Amino acid sequence: MQYLVSVIFDAPGMATPEEAAAIDVFNDRLKAEGHWVFAGGLGGPDTATVIDNRGGEALITDGPFVESKEFLAGFWIIEAPDLDVALKLAAEGSKACNRKVEVRPFR
Repeated sequence: MQYLVSVIFDAPGMATPEEAAAIDVFNDRLKAEGHWVFAGGLGGPDTATVIDNRGGEALITDGPFVESKEFLAGFWIIEAPDLDVALKLAAEGSKACNRKVEVRPFR
């Protein structure tokens, strides 16, 4: 089963050098243990572009879809045999990146 582990942040700026090093160690462990699928950090909300093509013409808007103090700062996609393992790994990822995370299974 694959899970999305979303990294939630509520302050400007990127990971500190110490956080980046801890994330690298965590990523290496995910790879070594066969849990790694993909991961990435994202630009801040001010770098977002929203595209709405539900009508006759695509509407392109600069900025985030929702104005919020918290935002998606990055993510992991992990492979885990069950939710309990995914939650344990997510807790370790949260500690590594020093941010809250949210876990959701892929359907």
